Amino acid sequence: MRTIKVNLGERSYPIHVGAGLLPRMGEFLQQVGCRGKIAIVTNPTITALYLKPVEGALSRSGFKVTSVLLPDGEEHKNLNSLSVIYDRLIAERFERDSAIVALGGGVIGDLTGFAAATFLRGIPYVQVPTTLLAQVDSSVGGKTGVNHQEGKNLIGAFYQPRLVLIDVEVLPTLPRREFVAGMAEVIKYGIIEDPHLFAFLEQNLAGFLALSSELVEEIIATSCAIKAKVVEKDEREENYRSILNFGHTVGHALEALTGYGRFLHGEAVAVGMVQAASISLSQGFCDERSLGRIRQLITAAGLPSEIPPDIKPPGLVKSMEVDKKSSGGRIKFVLCEAIGKTRFHWLSPEEIVSQLKA
Repeated sequence: MRTIKVNLGERSYPIHVGAGLLPRMGEFLQQVGCRGKIAIVTNPTITALYLKPVEGALSRSGFKVTSVLLPDGEEHKNLNSLSVIYDRLIAERFERDSAIVALGGGVIGDLTGFAAATFLRGIPYVQVPTTLLAQVDSSVGGKTGVNHQEGKNLIGAFYQPRLVLIDVEVLPTLPRREFVAGMAEVIKYGIIEDPHLFAFLEQNLAGFLALSSELVEEIIATSCAIKAKVVEKDEREENYRSILNFGHTVGHALEALTGYGRFLHGEAVAVGMVQAASISLSQGFCDERSLGRIRQLITAAGLPSEIPPDIKPPGLVKSMEVDKKSSGGRIKFVLCEAIGKTRFHWLSPEEIVSQLKA
């Protein structure tokens, strides 16, 4: 097992990455001070695979366990699902020292974290991510929230978990498309912060896609360490943490414009990263070789790299204008100067329309 610590003073917490960790969940929760009542928030897919073993592990450690089942899918990351969690916590008489466990992917993690941040003005929660994307990205850093019909994650809060528990043995049960989508966030870390990780992925992509256990654990732990480092520098995204949004400006717009049903998050981000790299080249910030390497790795991973022809740049830009990164009629883009080096750049809607490659 590898442990990465997110150092945030009194809000610090460990990220455990390893194989066979779910049966030890009760032990890990006790180590971070959880006790008494636990609510597991999950979805039908995860329920069929892991809920009973997790309930058993927690019960054996003396926790009183209840479960909250939410529908699967990004379209259910909304206030209605949040109310379902609140209703169960109130019915079970949860108190401020009770805790919630997010057992699932990014949707479950974001919903659970926001419920924990707002129920009784804040109760403990633990992230147990079961998708690659959630393991390397959304479970770490304390971003919680729900979508609005006008945009993604417009309602939320920064609220750190007590623990992130990543069991790599859940990944073989993940649908192939979901696993590949998670690769986008791993590739992102190489682009924004770590050229060695990017080169490592170029050299070892086949083994990672084949779920080589040693490679999977190393790459996930490296990704989490990069995310932890960024969060430690800028917990509430006042400036530097925005580098994590590389590819997300276009990606979130694609998701919103298509009703959160056509693209998986990682797929939309993959398209967004190629667009961001292309705009970086157009603005004179990066060279053709960097753009080519980014496009090649994304394509080799099995991810999309182009905006579909039926989606037009003006529609994407309109969606971007309600994004959190929009201010004063201009949109904050994360662009790249090279693999491992980024910069911020403000663009007008007209400039974006002219530079997006449909």
